[in-house]
Amino acid sequence: MSTVWKAICHRLAAFRSARAGNVAVIFAITTVPLVAAVGFAVDYSRANSVKASMQDALDATALMLSKNAATLSNDALQSQADAYFKALFNRPEAGNLTINASYASDGGSTLTVNGSAEVKTTFLAVLGYRELGVDSSSTVKWGASRLRVALVLDNTGSMNEDGKIDALKVATKSLLTQLKNSVNKAGDVYVSIIPFVKDVSLNPNAYDSSWDKWLLWDNGTDNSWDGANGTCSVPGSSRRSTCTAQHSCSIAKFKSESSCLAAGATWEQATWTPKSHSSWNGCITDRGGNSGPVSDYDRLVTQPTPSVPESMFLAEQYSACPQAIMGLNDDWAAMNAMVESMNANGNTNQPIGLVWGWQTLVGGGPFTAPAKDANYQYQQIIILLSDGLNTQDRWYTRQGLIDNRMLDSTTGMGTCANIKAAGITIYTIQVDTGGDPKSSLLQSCASNSSGTTDHFFLLTSAGQIVSTFNQIGTTLTKLRLAK
Repeated sequence: MSTVWKAICHRLAAFRSARAGNVAVIFAITTVPLVAAVGFAVDYSRANSVKASMQDALDATALMLSKNAATLSNDALQSQADAYFKALFNRPEAGNLTINASYASDGGSTLTVNGSAEVKTTFLAVLGYRELGVDSSSTVKWGASRLRVALVLDNTGSMNEDGKIDALKVATKSLLTQLKNSVNKAGDVYVSIIPFVKDVSLNPNAYDSSWDKWLLWDNGTDNSWDGANGTCSVPGSSRRSTCTAQHSCSIAKFKSESSCLAAGATWEQATWTPKSHSSWNGCITDRGGNSGPVSDYDRLVTQPTPSVPESMFLAEQYSACPQAIMGLNDDWAAMNAMVESMNANGNTNQPIGLVWGWQTLVGGGPFTAPAKDANYQYQQIIILLSDGLNTQDRWYTRQGLIDNRMLDSTTGMGTCANIKAAGITIYTIQVDTGGDPKSSLLQSCASNSSGTTDHFFLLTSAGQIVSTFNQIGTTLTKLRLAK
């Protein structure tokens, strides 16, 4: 036993002093963190893959819900969010799945869908971490940028051809429906409608004497409203100048000055009495000088000032007066009724329609633009549709001279440039069913992106009006994925 014991002691002493096995010991010790690191990479990669799938499903769910979110109760919104998400998300390794949806309409409409889940681990479970939490979120925002849209629509006589006026009515009402359907809160979208011919029109039934602060009835010419609409004390005169150039005797039977005076009667100058302004048909022509547009008032929205006659809106009794302008509003039924009552007549003056579209957006004169809310951004849009070239304004019947009021070919200035400088976007549409040349005026007037003509549309059939309005409406109302 003594010999055995000594042998054991000797072996133990040798083992204690041995150094050959230290690598195995160190490797055994370091195996644990190495396995943990590899396990973390594998488990984290699986969790990250689940998170990516979750994000895709949340984005799709948020977009689908955004179409009806404003009309759903909180419970219905949550129920639909859960159903949409689970139909899209197919990752069985994700447990304890939770989906939350919320909708808010302050400062625009916002829909947020949050998701969370737990992914069971394989390697990290050895270290006590049995699952990894994953979460993500998707937010859709729309309506934070409110719309104000002016529809400047050609109602001239040529619109009767090839079904254009009827197609315009269908297209406009369809666009109004698109804009209406994009509204989630009062004030999101306002629209004005400006039918134009040589003139534009205000509602004569709404006239009262307060309008005289911005309406000019008499500019001293026979073509002014007071100069062309009245009665003469001597029959047969329909203009003021021809009336006041005549005389009559205070005794009716004497027709000459000499016989009148010989009879002791009075030879009197004829008098012109303008009609009551309440008989005005509502037409407004270009404002500016009598002999020509010597100022820029016809190309600006400067407020009328009675002390500056050229700045006043000039009333006219134009026989082809179009449907009255409807200022910015959100009465969709009234707008549809107004569009349906449009009719085609008269000559083409695109500049006056364009400047009055601008006038409705900023207010002034007969129109008041609704106040803007500082919590929103505003997009102001003019959509100008015309089927022909300019033929007549207050001063000219030459296309080139009228075009230069809208866009000066020499300076590049004019109504179009003024509007774009004010931050307003212009879409222009030429409906050419009669073989007219492409309107370089409308093409240049549009707010095209650099090097493109994406805001100008050349149509060759009436039917294309509907699809073009739909395309523009979709652009204006589309949702934007914010996060």
